[in-house]
Amino acid sequence: MTMMLAIGPEAQAFIVFSLGMLVLMATGMNMGLALVLTGAGMAWVLDFWDTQLLAQNLVAGVDSFPLLAVPFFILAGELMNSGGISRRIIDMAQAWVGHIRGGLGYVAIGAAVLMASMSGSALADTAALATILLPMMRQQGYPMNTSAGLIASGGIIAPIIPPSMPFVIYGVTTNTSISALFVSGIVPGLMMGAGLIFAWRWVLRGMDLPQGEPLPMKARLRATARAFWALLMPLIIIGGMKSGVFTPTEAAVVAAFYALAVALFIHREMKFADVYGVLVRAAKTTSVVMFLCAGAQVASYMITLADLPNVLTSWLGPLVENPRLLMAVMMIVLVLIGTALDLTPTILIFAPVMLPIAVKAGIDPVYFGLMFVLNGAIGLITPPVGTVLNVVAGVGRISMHSVIKGVNPFLFTYVLILALLVVFPQIVTAPVVWMR
Repeated sequence: MTMMLAIGPEAQAFIVFSLGMLVLMATGMNMGLALVLTGAGMAWVLDFWDTQLLAQNLVAGVDSFPLLAVPFFILAGELMNSGGISRRIIDMAQAWVGHIRGGLGYVAIGAAVLMASMSGSALADTAALATILLPMMRQQGYPMNTSAGLIASGGIIAPIIPPSMPFVIYGVTTNTSISALFVSGIVPGLMMGAGLIFAWRWVLRGMDLPQGEPLPMKARLRATARAFWALLMPLIIIGGMKSGVFTPTEAAVVAAFYALAVALFIHREMKFADVYGVLVRAAKTTSVVMFLCAGAQVASYMITLADLPNVLTSWLGPLVENPRLLMAVMMIVLVLIGTALDLTPTILIFAPVMLPIAVKAGIDPVYFGLMFVLNGAIGLITPPVGTVLNVVAGVGRISMHSVIKGVNPFLFTYVLILALLVVFPQIVTAPVVWMR
C-alpha cells in the first residue's frame, strides 16, 4: 500500500487497470462486467468516484447511431445461414473448383471471401463453412486437422472485407470514418484469400486426395444462377455506400432486410414462424457485444482521465520518430494481446489508447485501424483463446489440439501479409485515397 501511495495517481490507475483486467479475466468473469469493475477501480484511485458518472458512461457506450449497424449485421449473418444464402455460395464455389485436387479447400477459400463481403462476422461465417464443408472433407479423406485449420483461417477474412462489424466498432470507438475503414479492408482481405490459396497448395503437396471430373458448363451456370441473389447482396451494400445512397449504418439495415426478403420470398427456405428464432439468436449475440461496448466506455473514460495515452507515448519515446518501427512494435504487442483477448474487447480497450500515439507519429488513422483489426482477427485463430478455433473444433467434433496444429501454416501466411502491410502501407492507403 505504501508503494502505491509513493507513485502518482495516473500510474496507480494504470496498475489497477492492468492487474484488475488480468485477475478478473483469470476468474472467467464476463468481459463487459470486468471492464465496468476496472473502470470503477480507476475512478476510485483517481479520486473521481461518482456512481452517476459511471451510469452515464454505461449508457453513453451504447447510445450511438453508428452502433446500430452491429445488431443488423449480426441479424443479416443469421438470416444468411438460416435462409440458404451461405449454402448457395458454397454450392457455386464447388461447381467451379470442387473437381480440382484438394478442391474442397479452394471451395472453402472462395466461399469465405464471398461470405465475408456480406456478413462481417467471423463466427457466423466460420460456423456456416464448418457445418457444410467439414463433413464432406471427412468423407473424401481430407486430413481433418489441416481442413479445420483452413476453414478457421478463412473465417477471419470476414472482419477485414467490408461490411465488417469490427470496423464499425473501431470507427465508433475512435471516431474514425467507417466508410474509409471499409474501403481499406478490400485489398488486404483479397490478399488473405490469395495467401490461403498458396498455403493450401503448399500443404497439399504429397497428399493423395481425390480428384473428380469437372461439371458441365451448364451445371456450373445453374449453380451460379442459384447464387445470383446472394452475389447481388455485396454489390448493393458496397455500391450503395460508394454512391452515397446510404451510410454504413443504413447499409446494415439494408443487408438484414435484403437477406430476410431473399430467405422468405425467393429461396423460400425460411417460414415466418422461423423468423422469431433467428431474431432471438441475433438478439442474444447483440446483447453480449453491446454490454461490452457499455463497459468499455466506462474504462475508456477513466483511461482518458488518467492520461494513459500520453504516459505510453512518453514510454515509447524515440519510436514516435520512426513510424514504421513504431507500427511494427505495436503490431507485436497487439499479437500478444490477441492471444489473450477476443477481437471486440481488444478494440474497445486498446484502440483509444494506441491510436493517439500512432497519430502523433504521423500514421494514418484509417491505416492504423485496418492493421489493428487485422491483428485482432489473427488473434481469433491464435491460442489460448482462439474463439474461431473453438467454433471449428466444436462443429467438426475435432480436438482443439488438432485444430491448432492444422492452422499453423495459414497463421504463418497471415503473419507474412501483416509484415508486408507494415513495410508497404500504400497497399492500404492508396485505395482509400482513390475511393475518396
